[in-house]
This record gives sequence, structure tokens and C-alpha cells, in this order.
Amino acid sequence: MKTKAISSIFVLFAIAAGMASMAPAAFADHAEVAIGAVEESGFSQSCVETGCYTPSVATVDVGGVVTMTNTDPTGVHTFTSGTVDGFAPSPDGTFDTGVLMSGDAFEWTPTEAGTVPYYCMLHTWMIGEIIVQEAAAEEHADDHGDDHGDDKGHDDMVHEEVAEDVELMVMISDSQVMGGTQIELEFNVLHLNYDLTATQNGEVVFEEKGLHSMELIATHQIDALGSDENPIDVEVVSLGIGAPGDEDSWTGPVGQVTTAKVVPEFGTIAMMVLAVAIISIVAVTAKSRVVPRF
Repeated sequence: MKTKAISSIFVLFAIAAGMASMAPAAFADHAEVAIGAVEESGFSQSCVETGCYTPSVATVDVGGVVTMTNTDPTGVHTFTSGTVDGFAPSPDGTFDTGVLMSGDAFEWTPTEAGTVPYYCMLHTWMIGEIIVQEAAAEEHADDHGDDHGDDKGHDDMVHEEVAEDVELMVMISDSQVMGGTQIELEFNVLHLNYDLTATQNGEVVFEEKGLHSMELIATHQIDALGSDENPIDVEVVSLGIGAPGDEDSWTGPVGQVTTAKVVPEFGTIAMMVLAVAIISIVAVTAKSRVVPRF
């Protein structure tokens, strides 16, 4: 009897080990995620287009572990949940690493699904996003029987169709700034990947491929000036919606083209410079009228 009992235990152990080994790899794909800071992101805003945190969009399971590390050897940073409006931060209290010196790390375990934006309190142009999903969200397509397979497959197809049916809207505005033209693109979706090309007289004056906008507004500087007789033609081509570098998961419209002719007026900076100049002239004039008396 003892021999049979021991044999049964080994059999049960083998079955359990086999089931564990056959579990879908997707189940553990997002149990842990590590996020770092781009080098010199605290000194330069050049990382804004591609993301000042790496990855700029991270996915983790509920109950998983997010490790946030200051991997920038040149400065200190924070990972603070919340949003930034211009230069005005709004922390939401979900997590806050406090100031991390280079090499310091902080761990956070999410308890519910959702999207958590975050930023650096010291450098508000640094923003990122953490997508928290249910642990089994990705495995349901493979973890069902024949009785329910058709229903879940239908749900997935409906979701993909809805994503493909997103109507992308792109508003293009411009202004004359510092001897060139500043183009502002306003989207109706987040995380749009796109190509931007500007031509004048048939010549390409600006061209960037594979751009990514984490926000609804993106700005680009073109070293050319348009006029009524010689406008700048701007073309935006959508590549899909999703995290940069993960083209296989992008959704939404692909290849949609939005164009505009740019004839910039004086921009905000130019108007500010003009206003300062006028104030200075008035101040000098007023001062010159003061005649000292002896």
C-alpha cells in the first residue's frame, strides 16, 4: 500500500508539473516590467518625440511588479503618477518614487486594471504610461473549449473592427517662429505613429519617418518660411495607433493622408518679442522725458 501511495504522489506531481509547463507563455509575459530614464533626459527635451522614459508605454499584469530605475547617469528623476498640463503637474497619488539618484530603483505593484500616466516632477516634459491589465487577459483566446471558442473569437473580431473603424482626425496649424515655421498637429487619438513631410516648390524642406505622439498635440520646427505665392505643403501619413516599436500590435487607420498648405502668420514667440520691444521703447521714451532739476 505504501508503494502505491508513493507512486500516486509522484504521478500527481508529474501531472502538475506538466500542466505548469504547458501554461501559455502570455500568462507570465507581463508579470514583471522594468522602466528606466533616457540618458540626459533632464538636460534636453530632444527625447520628447521618442519618449524620455524607456519604454515610454509599459504593460503589466494586476499583481505584477513594476521596477522604476533612474538609469540616467547624468541626473536625478522621479516617477510620479498623474498628468502634466504644460508645466503644471497634477499627481494622483497612485505612486511616487520621490527623487531617485542615478542607479536608485523603486517597485510598485498595481492592484487594479487601468491606465496610469506618470511624469517626472523635476522635468515635466518627461511623461510615460503604464497599462495595467488582468493577468489572464491575453490567454483567453487559447484557454477555451470548443463550446465557447466561437463566442470569444467573435468578441476579438469585433474589437479589432472597432479599432480599425477609428476615424482619425488631424488638425494642422502653423506660425512663424524664429525665422522658420512651427507646425502644430492636433490629433483625436493618443499614441499615433506617423510620417511627416513638408515640401516647398517641389523640394522637401522637412521629412521625418516613424514619429510617435504620446499626447494629442505634437509640434515640429521647419527651417523654411511660407508665403501666399510660395506656401509650404505639409503631409501627415498615419502608420497606426500603439506603442512605438511594436508595429505588430498597432491598430487604427494606416495610410490615411492629411495635407495642408502653410502660410504662417506671426507666431506667439514673435508676438512676445514684438510686445517686449514695444514696452522697452515706451520705457526708454518715458525715461528720456525725465529732466533732473538742480
